[in-house]
Formats: sequence, structure tokens, C-alpha cells
Amino acid sequence: MTPATDSESAVVTVRVAVAVPLDRTFDYNAAGHGPLPRGTIVGVPFGPRQLYGIVLGPGAGDVPPETLKAVSEVTALPPLEPRFVDFLERVAAWTMAPIGSVAKMVLSQPQALQPPPQRKLFRRPEHLPEGEKLTAARQRVADILGLAGAMASAELQREAGVSAGVVTGMETAGSLEAVLVSDELPPPPIRAGAGPDLSEDQQAAAAEVAARLGKGFSSFLLDGVTGSGKTEVYFDAVQRCLDAGRQVLILLPEIALSAAWKQRFNDRFGVMPVEWHSDVAPTRKRRAWRHAHTGAAQVVVGARSALFLPFARLGLIVVDEEHEQAYKQEDQVVYHARDMAVLRARLEPCPVVLATATPSLESWVNAGMAGDPPRYRRIVLPKRIGLAQLPEIRAVDLRRTPPERGTWLAPPLVDAVNERLEAGEQSLLFLNRRGYAPLTLCGSCGHKVTCPNCDSWMVTHRLAGRLKCHYCGYEARPQRDCAECGEEDSMQACGPGVERLAEEVLNRFPEARFAVFSSDTVTTPASAEAFVRSVTDGEVDIIIGTQMVAKGHHFPGLTLVGIVDADLGLAGGDLRAAERTFAMLAQVAGRAGRAERPGLAMLQTTDAETPVMQALLSGDRDKFLKAEAESRRIAGMPPFARLAAIVLSANDSQRLHAAMQALAALRPNFHGVSVYGPSIAPLGFLRGKHRGRALIQVEKTVDIQAVIQGWLATVKLPSGVRLQVDIDPYSFV
Repeated sequence: MTPATDSESAVVTVRVAVAVPLDRTFDYNAAGHGPLPRGTIVGVPFGPRQLYGIVLGPGAGDVPPETLKAVSEVTALPPLEPRFVDFLERVAAWTMAPIGSVAKMVLSQPQALQPPPQRKLFRRPEHLPEGEKLTAARQRVADILGLAGAMASAELQREAGVSAGVVTGMETAGSLEAVLVSDELPPPPIRAGAGPDLSEDQQAAAAEVAARLGKGFSSFLLDGVTGSGKTEVYFDAVQRCLDAGRQVLILLPEIALSAAWKQRFNDRFGVMPVEWHSDVAPTRKRRAWRHAHTGAAQVVVGARSALFLPFARLGLIVVDEEHEQAYKQEDQVVYHARDMAVLRARLEPCPVVLATATPSLESWVNAGMAGDPPRYRRIVLPKRIGLAQLPEIRAVDLRRTPPERGTWLAPPLVDAVNERLEAGEQSLLFLNRRGYAPLTLCGSCGHKVTCPNCDSWMVTHRLAGRLKCHYCGYEARPQRDCAECGEEDSMQACGPGVERLAEEVLNRFPEARFAVFSSDTVTTPASAEAFVRSVTDGEVDIIIGTQMVAKGHHFPGLTLVGIVDADLGLAGGDLRAAERTFAMLAQVAGRAGRAERPGLAMLQTTDAETPVMQALLSGDRDKFLKAEAESRRIAGMPPFARLAAIVLSANDSQRLHAAMQALAALRPNFHGVSVYGPSIAPLGFLRGKHRGRALIQVEKTVDIQAVIQGWLATVKLPSGVRLQVDIDPYSFV
């Protein structure tokens, strides 16, 4: 036996981010597998389980190699791109999420890490059996394969009209040979057709983006009014990117609403894009993951998690409706997909396009609109396409023209709906509140029906015959008698939801055809597509909808939008309440008059003098954003400072209070750092957990992650208490 050389006997160790929610990496013995480059996906023993992980580099070397567990599997996949691994580490560092949780998001489809399943096809062999004689049935098989090349047995039996025995007999006789092929066909190649003629504004915008493609990182804010053709501008960039052999990622805020968008994509590019979101079946997700990794997926459209697909040669990222709060993930790894999309584009490097009609204040400031140095290039589309004009916006003062008692539509809005019905035009009534009524209380003692798992009211859903909690999903049957005082038949529904609004529409406009568009009635992409088609085909006169109807839909016959409660989003102490309300109402109003006929949006409000209402009525969005930016700057709030939330939760309230006391006793005390709390959260009981919060506010020059890391390192929390860090929080409950 030849003695092993030093290089052969040296034990190679690797540092692995295992796909478990732990904030540390683990060293493994890689002997026998040779050097494993950064980004290699490996299988490793982890306790009693076998898990996957990502090699981040050589082992730390602080544990004797011979005592380490060995890597059990090296997947037959190319390593993840080093720049993608850099991105994962940067995400973990910025969000302060465990690196294992970030790895778990990437490796969310374990089946994709295995070789794809194979299927058996039959073909004629290159060398036929000597003296082969075929029956009529076998000759039909041979003739079909002469044209088709290879086919599965079942398909061959059907086409040739033969039994399975004929195929098996031919294989035994050597007249057929079996071959195993991958069951995973690549997506059909894109066959781009000519897009629509672009307006002068669109041409200038498309040219500006095109000039930066293939030249490294650049960031664009595509700021266009509703109906201005932003989609066609970035479709132009998509086509140019594909022509250069690069992949494209397009993020949408709510993938269930993208039926019309997908049809526009199909019309332009000849095929549907590869999809990635929660409604995609596991088999399709496995294929999408592998095709992104191999580069076969030319365009992927998806929800925020699509940002963590391992693209081989990413050339462009588009974040459509960049202002949407749906891009913020609130659990596990807490991140904002818009911000992480900019980070990924910087590391790839490639351009990123943020498209919107109502920019988030962060993006608006980053575009230099508040006087700060611009970080994004702002491209403006100021006009709608063709003959379409922006809708007229009017306020309906509910103090002067209130609805009749027990109803919710004021007389001016009722008259406007009647006018549209007579003209054969469509109307949209918008109320961002699901169900029938947000509160049920006793008319005798005032007892409110609340969720047993949350500090929240139970919402009446009359169509389903249930009371539902919109936080945890708890359901109960409605009761007519009060559980508190025992009074019979005393429970009353208070306030309107879209179901109650539909009840009023039925009573007021009995001849009208109406439909409700909410997450309770439209639950899948297919049902969303069917709903949009019915409206576009003129089968609906009045749409009653929540925020699901506010974004991205093009209804040519819709000329009236009635916002039933324009003040709804302004209550409470939310930092972004005014900004978010303005964006939502502007988007809803923008559904009106998107074709040749003029549109009208009517806002029912009790105070038309608020900055949000004045901005909507005057159409001066930038004046509103400037005022909002200045108030944030004075208050030292984002985007001119940084915020982070620390959220504590526990099954036991005493443990929660002990944890809050431990944190409070060691609060950081630095210049430029302010800490508020910890205290009981506004929603102090949620999904069966007692909750507390602390808010950290720092100047932009302060490393907020380092402040939090130093603080938490000094604190020992009681067992059973969970702590989560939220950098740049959007929720304050």
C-alpha cells in the first residue's frame, strides 16, 4: 500500500450555513469530497436529521477536524454564484436574522436539489435485429416512432392503437430500446412580438433604462401617473435584456392580482413567465428553482420571496408598485423586498427599476426630490396613454350631505352611480374593510365580541355565517344573545364592511349586476382572472372592492370610483398612515377613466381639509410628499433617520414582563440613539402570545445593527421568551 501524502491525508473542513433558524454556522469534515467552493449546496447530519446547507468557506479551525461530522452529500448542482452568497450574508447582517433562516429561504424546495425525475421513452434502435419481421401492430409502432423519434409507452399505445404487450414484446425482441430522459422540460423560449407603439414620453423613458443595461448597477424610479404605460417601458428593458442573454426578475406585490399582467406579458412575449409565489404547486416550484439556477428561466415573475432564487445570470430586476407594504415580510426573516432588491442589483451588478404611480417617501427622497443627493435616477411619465385623461376628483362632505340612517352611500354618490347605470358605464365602490361589519356588540350592556387569542374585535362575515379574527384566523358562530349580560337578541353589527355595502347596493340598485372583490371572494389567481375577465367583458355594473381592486387593473368601461370612507386609514399613530392612505386612494381613483371616456372619483370624507385630501383634490402629489418629508425630517424619522423595533413574545405574561425589565435595565445610552420602551405592545395579546415592544431611533450616521447587537449581548432573557428584531419597521402594533 502506498502511504498517503500530506496533501491526501489533510482533512478539509468547510463552514456551512445549515437551513435551520440558528444564528451561527457549523463546521463539517469534507474529506473525500475534495475542495468544496463557496456556494456549494451540501447535505449534512444535524442531530438526528439530514439537512441541506450552503458552504460559506473554509472551516473556522477551532475544532479538531477528526471530531467533526462529515458532509454526507454534495448535490450535483453547480455552486451558487459567489455574488448571490454575498447577498445572503448581507441580508442576514442587515436584518439581523439568523443566517440559517436566510439559507432556509433559499433552500425552500429540497426536491429541487435532487436530480429531476426521469421517464422512460421508447425508440427504434440504431441497429435493428437481423431479419426483423413486424406484425401489422408492430409496424404501426415502428411507423409512428419513425416520425416522432421517441415516445412514452402509454402515448405510443394510444397513437398506434396497440396494447402494452406489443410494446413490451418489441423491447424484448430488440425492435425497441428504452431510454431514460429528464421529466423536467425547460420553459418554452420567449418569442417576442412587436410591442405597442410607445409615446414620446415612453420612448424617452425606455431609452434611458436601455442605456444602462449591461453596464453594471444603476437604480431607476419609474414615476408615472396611473395609466401612463409604465409596464410597456420596463417590458422594453426586459426584451433588451433577454436579447443580451440575461435573466430578468419581476416582483409584483400581490401575485393573485396579476392575471391581467400575465396576459399582457403573454401578448408581448408569446409565452407565460415562470411564476414563483405561494399558490404555485410544489412540482412547478421545483422546476422554477432549477430553471432559475441553470439559466433556463428567462423571466421569473413572483412575490417577494422570488428575490431569493439562485439566478445564473441576472441582468435586470423590476419592482412593480414599489410603494406597496406587501413587500415587507413581517415574520421569520423580516425584510423589505424593495430594499433587498436594490441590494441584490448592486451586488449582481445589474439595473433595478422601481415602478409606481405613488412613490414611497423613501424612494422619492432617494430620487433627490427632497433636496438630498439623488441615489436613484427618476424617470417621469406625466400623462396617460392615448386619449385617456386623469380622472376628476371631488370630495363628498359627509357633514353636509350625510347618508340616510343605516346606510353608507351619500346622496351625491348615489346619484353618480345612477348616472353611470343609465349610461351603461361601470362604477367601483371602494371600502378597505372585509366582511359585513367590523364590530359586534350588545345593545344592552355594550359588551364587544373579541377574539380569545388576540386583543381584537371579531369581524362579522355574514356570507360565511361566521365571526372571524383577521389577525389569527379564529372563527366562531355568531350568537344573537349576549354572553356577558344574557340579554336575548341584543347583539348588533356595527359599521360597514364590503358585504354590508353589497347589501345596500342590492337594495338601492336592484337591477344592477354587482360583484364583491375581496380576499374572501377572490381566493386564487384563477378566480382573480375570472373576476377581471367578467368586469372587462361588461358583465358587472358595480364593483364593490377592498384594496385588492386598487392596483394594476385596467377596466375600460369603469368611469366612476366612489371611496366610501376616505378617512379610514388616517386614524392611529402609524408613522406612514398619511403616506399609505394617499397612495391607496390615488391608486383606487386611478382606476376611473382609463379609456376614452372621462373618469370621476368621489371621496366621502368628514374632513376635506387634511393634507391627504387636499393633495388628492388638487392633484398636487409632490406638494404633499414635500410636506410629509419635511415633517419626518423635523421629527428625526425615516427616511432621514433609522428605526428598529424589538418585539418580545411569550406564552406567559410574567416571563414577558421579566424580559422587558431585563432589557430596560441595560438600555444603550449613546449620543444620537434614543430608545422608547420596552412596553406592552398596542396589540398586547396576539395569536395566543403576550407581546412587548421597544423602538430604537438613531441618526443616519449611527450603525443601528451594532447598537442593537451590543445591547442584546448584555441581556439574558428568561426561557420561553422570543425576541425578534425588525429593521425599518412598517408595523407598529
